[in-house]
Amino acid sequence: MNSLFKALNDETRRQIVELLKEKDMNAGEISERFNISKPSISHHLDILRQADLVTSEKKGQFVEYSLNTTILEDLLNWILTLKK
Repeated sequence: MNSLFKALNDETRRQIVELLKEKDMNAGEISERFNISKPSISHHLDILRQADLVTSEKKGQFVEYSLNTTILEDLLNWILTLKK
C-alpha cells in the first residue's frame, strides 16, 4: 500500500493516471503531453508500474500502458472500511 501512496503523491504521476483513464497509451504518446524528458516519463511509469497502478504490454516496437483499475478498487474499498 505504501508504494501506491508514494506513486499517487506526485502530480505528474496523477496526471499520467488521468491520461490512461481515457485510453491506453505508449510512453511516447504520454511524453507528448508533458514538458519533461522522456527518461523522466519512463521513471514515472516505472513507479506507477511498481505500485500496480499501470500495466504494460509490448505491442510491436512499443510498450503500451494501461490503467489497472483493480488496485484502485482495492484502495477505495479499504478507504471505505475506515468510515465506520
